[in-house]
Amino acid sequence: MSMTEPQHYTAVLVENSAVPTLLCGHCRSILSRARIFQNGSDNQQATGCKTIGLCSADDCGAVNCCDEAMARIDNPEKLFGLAS
Repeated sequence: MSMTEPQHYTAVLVENSAVPTLLCGHCRSILSRARIFQNGSDNQQATGCKTIGLCSADDCGAVNCCDEAMARIDNPEKLFGLAS
């Protein structure tokens, strides 16, 4: 595994959280809303995911597919609204 090649993981939704919170599928750190984005246009990542979360934890840096976790949120657009 090369340090320059990001590893792809599946983000995890925190259960029973008042605010939608996603965790990194690799290290279980909270994914910052500022680093969760729609996969497309200038942000295109080489995955089949519609929504990508980049882990900002030290020595992780994993690329997370957030599609499954986002599907479990009643109003997934709320997650992006909270980011601003």
